[in-house]
Amino acid sequence: MGLTSPFKEQPPQSLTRKLLPWTIYALASIILFWLYFYSLPFTNSPVHELSRPAPALVSSSFSSSSPAPPLPEGQEDEEERKSEPQPGCDYTNGKWVQDITVGPLYNGSSCGTIKDGQNCMAHGRPDLEFLQWRWSPNQCPLPRFDPNTFLDILSNRHIAFVGDSLARNQLESLLCMLSSVSAPNLVYTNGEDNKFRKWHFPRENVSVSVYWSPFLVKGLEKSSTGPDYNRLFLDSVDERWASDLGSLDMLVLSFGHWYLLPAVYFKRDSILGCHYCPGANYTEIGFYDVLRKALRTTLKAVSERSRANGGKGKHVFVTTFVPSHFEGDWDKFGACPKTRPFEEGEKPLEGMDAEMRKIELEEVQSAKEDARDIDGFRLEALDVTRLSLLRPDGHPGPYMYPFPFANGIKDRVHNDCVHWCLPGPIDTWNEILLEVIKGWTHQSRRR
Repeated sequence: MGLTSPFKEQPPQSLTRKLLPWTIYALASIILFWLYFYSLPFTNSPVHELSRPAPALVSSSFSSSSPAPPLPEGQEDEEERKSEPQPGCDYTNGKWVQDITVGPLYNGSSCGTIKDGQNCMAHGRPDLEFLQWRWSPNQCPLPRFDPNTFLDILSNRHIAFVGDSLARNQLESLLCMLSSVSAPNLVYTNGEDNKFRKWHFPRENVSVSVYWSPFLVKGLEKSSTGPDYNRLFLDSVDERWASDLGSLDMLVLSFGHWYLLPAVYFKRDSILGCHYCPGANYTEIGFYDVLRKALRTTLKAVSERSRANGGKGKHVFVTTFVPSHFEGDWDKFGACPKTRPFEEGEKPLEGMDAEMRKIELEEVQSAKEDARDIDGFRLEALDVTRLSLLRPDGHPGPYMYPFPFANGIKDRVHNDCVHWCLPGPIDTWNEILLEVIKGWTHQSRRR
């Protein structure tokens, strides 16, 4: 993975579109920064690039899944039909149904790549009902994730998750499911807090990477010695990951929450405005149009570099914005107290969550049309906003810490209502990811 590059049109939106209160912006800043820095692995190891392949990531702590029992006679054809990819299936609309017959492919001890803050089972979460729900789309079945199928399709290829801590959360879900059948080696780690990592599955020659890039475009994160806001350059893609595009076959892009934080925006080194920058002499322009411009810059860079690379297309997903589920103060007992999914119609998709998703879907569709001439280029939105909105029970909450109530209930306790327990609802994102990839592969074989 090349991390050699340092941090080298839409008009500003009107003031009438600033819908979120200032207090929410400030609270979001505190929550997101705190949760991000907590969720990083606790290590005293220096930042380094591995000079040789690292040992197996978990070695004996990975457990292979037991072979599935034979199906009753007469069900083989039905199961084969369900496993066939469903062209054009809308996985967005559906409902969560309880299923106690099949558990997750992994647990809190069988997978060694789970971040400490998302290992809800190992941290003593007492209610495990959140593991008993599966997403049932209205139009078609959604099969259980098959790690062997994923590895077979991605054989000799490199898939990278690029973005914020939710991109990392999704990556770790995928690694845990794949590791149930094949143990990977951690072969690269670099960057502050190992924000850039790469694993290799030698049996299938599959590489899986993660790149920290919370804005996707070039950005300078706030620091204790610099300005008290992030700086984003909306016309420049983040070369920390984009410089490696030539070696990446598939991208999963995920971003959004960091756009809620204070920031100043640049285009060609000119300041366009800012978001939540009291005391600074900049025009407040919000973040909706900024997010749109950043995604447009990102997808244009991916498609243009793919076009310039002799027509070798990329397979690209954009994971849509995923809501958090805070109820009241983030550090108060009961911040995300739900233990079951929302019922149908109980929680509408609206406000900021709906607007962020809308922008992403529109930009993906526009980029698809612009890239029609690129041989082999595929782009799709992994639309998980609504199905995730309905799962307030899937977050670590206070179980981001081990056994938070061992000494009794406390009124103040840190909660994570942004990221997802592993295993948990986020595994569904990768089930849908696999089904879309299967559909693409099926179409290619029919040509």
